Amino acid sequence: MTHSDFLPYALPALDEQEAQAVLEVLRSGWLTTGPKTKQFEEAFARYTGAAHAVAVNSCTAAMHLVLAAWGITHGDEVITTPLTFCATIEAIEYVGARPVLVDIDPATGNIDPNGIEQAITPRTRVLLPVHYGGLPCEMDAIMDIAARHSLRVLEDAAHAAGAAYKGRKIGAIGHATAFSFYANKNMTTGEGGMITTNDPELADRCRILSLHGISRDAWKRYTAAGSWYYEVTELGYKYNMPDVLAAIGLCQLHKLDALNARRQAIAEQYHRAFGEMDFLEPFPPAVPAYSTHVWHLYTILLRLDTLRIGRDQFIDELKARGIGVSVHYIPIHFHPHYQGYGWRRGDFPHTEAYYARTISLPLYPSMTDADVSRVIETVYEVGAQWQR
Repeated sequence: MTHSDFLPYALPALDEQEAQAVLEVLRSGWLTTGPKTKQFEEAFARYTGAAHAVAVNSCTAAMHLVLAAWGITHGDEVITTPLTFCATIEAIEYVGARPVLVDIDPATGNIDPNGIEQAITPRTRVLLPVHYGGLPCEMDAIMDIAARHSLRVLEDAAHAAGAAYKGRKIGAIGHATAFSFYANKNMTTGEGGMITTNDPELADRCRILSLHGISRDAWKRYTAAGSWYYEVTELGYKYNMPDVLAAIGLCQLHKLDALNARRQAIAEQYHRAFGEMDFLEPFPPAVPAYSTHVWHLYTILLRLDTLRIGRDQFIDELKARGIGVSVHYIPIHFHPHYQGYGWRRGDFPHTEAYYARTISLPLYPSMTDADVSRVIETVYEVGAQWQR
C-alpha cells in the first residue's frame, strides 16, 4: 500500500477563499486580535442566535474562561461526562474545582440527565454537558435540572457547530457555550474557539480575561481611535484569537451549513450500509426528530460476541487496508492522571462498554462517494473475515 492509497481519518475543508482571506489580513498589517476577529464574533453570534460571542484560541480556553468568570474555584464541583476529550476535565481542574462524572445514555453517547440529578451535591455549581459527536444533549432536561438546583450550564460544543435542538442552534440554549475550531472540526480556524452567551456581563468578563485582564477593548490601543493607556483590572490569560485565524473562521462559517449537509449525506450512506451488517450494533444511533446531528464523528459499535477479534485488532485490520480510523474516547477515568479522584474501572459501565466496542470512521466533506464506498466495503470485509 502506498501513501496515496491511505484514506485519512479527517481532512479540513479549505480552498482558495480561505487563502485569499488570510492574504488580505497579511496585507492589512493587522495580524493579531483586531477588526476581523470582531467581525467573526458578530457573525458567529448571529449564526447561533446568541447575544454575544467571544473569540479565543481554543475550546479549552473558552471553557476555562467561562468557569473562571463565574468564580468557580476550590471546593466547587462541576458535573460532566467520562466520554469526552481530556480538555473538558482540564478546564475544570484549571480553576481548582472537582470534576464529577456521570455515565452516558448508551443510545446516544451523551450524558444521561437522570444520572445528573443523582450526582448533585451542595458543592455542585455547574453542569457541563458535551454534545458528543455532534448530537445535542437533552437540553430541556438539563436546563430544568439546573433551574431547580440554581446551577449554571456550560455546554461543550466542540463537536456541535451548526447542530440544533428543538429549532434552536446550539450556542444559545445554556448559560454559556464553548466551541472548537480545531483542524478536524466541522468548521476550522486551524486552532481556535468561541464562547457564546446571552449574558452581557459574562461576555465582557471573558473578553477581559482572554487578554491579560486588560481593560475593555485593549486591542484598540494601536489604532487611531485608541489610547496608549490601559489598566490590568485582574489576573488574565493569553487566550485571544488573532485576525489571521478569524479570517479563516469567517469563510468557514459561511460554508458551515453546506459542509454539515455533506457530512449528513455521508452519514446516511453509512446508515444504510451498516444497518445490514450483523456484526455491528443496529444503525443509526438514536437521533431524536427534534435534533439536528452534524456528524462530527461517525462511530460504529462492534458486536464483539459475533467476532473472533477485539476492537483494537479490528482497527489494525482497517488500517492495514488503508482506512484511517480513531477512537472517541478513552474514558476519562482510564487515564493515569485522573486516578487520584478515586474513580475505578466499572464505575461508568455504559461508557466503558461503549469504549470497548467503538471505532470512529472517516467522515469529512471532501470524501467522495467512492471513498465512502471504500470505507463501507472495508468494514464489511474485515467483519466478514473475522465473524464467528
